Amino acid sequence: MTIGETKRRLTSWFHQWRLPLRKFLAHEGVRTNDLDDIAQEVFLRLLRYERSELVENPQAYLFRMASNVAAEWALRARSRYPHQAQWLLELTAGSQPEEAVACEVAQWRIAHAIHQLPPRQREVLRLHFGEGLAHAQIAQRIGTSKRVVKRQLVKSYARLRLELDADLMGELKHGRS
Repeated sequence: MTIGETKRRLTSWFHQWRLPLRKFLAHEGVRTNDLDDIAQEVFLRLLRYERSELVENPQAYLFRMASNVAAEWALRARSRYPHQAQWLLELTAGSQPEEAVACEVAQWRIAHAIHQLPPRQREVLRLHFGEGLAHAQIAQRIGTSKRVVKRQLVKSYARLRLELDADLMGELKHGRS
């Protein structure tokens, strides 16, 4: 048989037995998301097999090969991530819902307090913290002096300190640690 005839024969087998092969593998206990991968691997191995004309019962040969490939995959998957049962006891949840809620509330309160500032103070804070601009750059951007920018920052800090109590700042620090 020529290489072209062999490939045509294997292509015919693929079209003819792909769905029955998938059903067989599903019945064998192969995970659903691995079905197509294993079927493809079986047909790729057949393509590499140079003497396909010797196969007397192609469907049985295909299914036996699929069973072997599925067993190989199961062995590989089992040893890919070795673990011990005691490790499960050491696992802890990375997130703390109470802390996350407290941090979210604190963030909301800070955003609300900033929104209560006059527009110019809000803009100066945004430029300073949001864009990382220095006082001189802020002054140039909004068309004022460095001294006015510094005064706006000092006033906004004072107003935010009054608005945000010590408990909130404690919640925020606790939520971030």
